[in-house]
Amino acid sequence: MKFKIFKFKSVTSTNDVALNLIQKEKKTIGCVYADMQTKGRGTHGRKWISDKGNLLGSLFFPLENNYPAFNEFSIINPVILSGVIENYCKKKNVSFKWPNDVLVNRKKICGILQELITSNNKKFLIIGIGINIVSHPNINNEYQATNIFLETKIKLPIREIMDKIIFSYENFFLNLNSYNYSSFKKKADLMAEN
Repeated sequence: MKFKIFKFKSVTSTNDVALNLIQKEKKTIGCVYADMQTKGRGTHGRKWISDKGNLLGSLFFPLENNYPAFNEFSIINPVILSGVIENYCKKKNVSFKWPNDVLVNRKKICGILQELITSNNKKFLIIGIGINIVSHPNINNEYQATNIFLETKIKLPIREIMDKIIFSYENFFLNLNSYNYSSFKKKADLMAEN
């Protein structure tokens, strides 16, 4: 599987663009990312604060018969994305808060929004990914937020991180025959915040 990249200056949300590319442009596999989102969203209809300089992206692909089921991706996605974040935040405590947050030192650094759509009788998975690279919102809940720059003092190019994410997913699909749900689940359980 090869992800075609679609880059935009400003969008409502990268998941909206992915949906449009699937339904109207008949694209099947891709990665959308943008400098700005005007209506970024998180789970349960929450607003995702989309500050410029952070990673705002979505991957999309058809859920083929030999692929893991939709619900298994709620384990696969945070495991893959935490692996990407660990590349940069070495020696930091990377964990998950179910169902869709990746944390560094118990502070939110990444949000994931997984959506399933059907187009032309085919099911597609859209994975919205927001990673705080240079800034983070002040969210008043049990978890504080952080960003890669704050944790590492390194300012990373968005494209570099996006390429690492794409590479990680392409690698996952390349090695699909060795995929084992229980080993992903075990890793996820070890990283889950109580």
